[in-house]
Amino acid sequence: MKRTIRLILLGAPGAGKGTQAEKISAQFNIPAISTGAIIREAIAAGTEMGKSAKSYIERGALVPDEVVIGIIKDRLAESDCEGGFILDGFPRTVPQAAALDEMGVSITDVISIEVSDERIIERMGGRRVCKKCGATYHVVFNPSPKGDNCGVCGEALTIRADDDPAVVRSRLDVYHEQTEPLKDFYAKKGLLKIVEGQEKLEDTTALTFKALENA
Repeated sequence: MKRTIRLILLGAPGAGKGTQAEKISAQFNIPAISTGAIIREAIAAGTEMGKSAKSYIERGALVPDEVVIGIIKDRLAESDCEGGFILDGFPRTVPQAAALDEMGVSITDVISIEVSDERIIERMGGRRVCKKCGATYHVVFNPSPKGDNCGVCGEALTIRADDDPAVVRSRLDVYHEQTEPLKDFYAKKGLLKIVEGQEKLEDTTALTFKALENA
């Protein structure tokens, strides 16, 4: 019988957390909860929370805790989280981690995917997204079979505002200042495992699965 996994994935923006979350979700049949995706949906829908979040994201700053915590609390209360879940993008600060504890959420694993700032800037500068269907590509690592158009629906691909190199550098500065301290927070709880991000996606996935198996 598989153990219940309630996992937090840490790592700088562009480190590959979202991709690994998808792999773990498929392997263990638990939902991958991306706060970034939820917030982008709110922005696209033009909700009040989305409008509030948009101004922060466009300048590379973090969305305020009270907004993010409210989203997460509602999401973890849904029935598909009863057998476990993966949090990608939350918590981002030590106060958010403390708020998660106060909710009574018992985390079983914390994995930090480590990638250098230089490699992240290269990765994110090459990302392309389809606004119509949400498919994502990379001009070097995962190009669309249709070039500048989406391989799924044919829509023209775009660069997200927060993938601009200047914004990426700002986001990395924020990560090092506000999110990286979470490694110490969870290391003191005996939950932290480090995975060195590899050039090949499947190699990083293998190391991530190994970290979960050795928990």
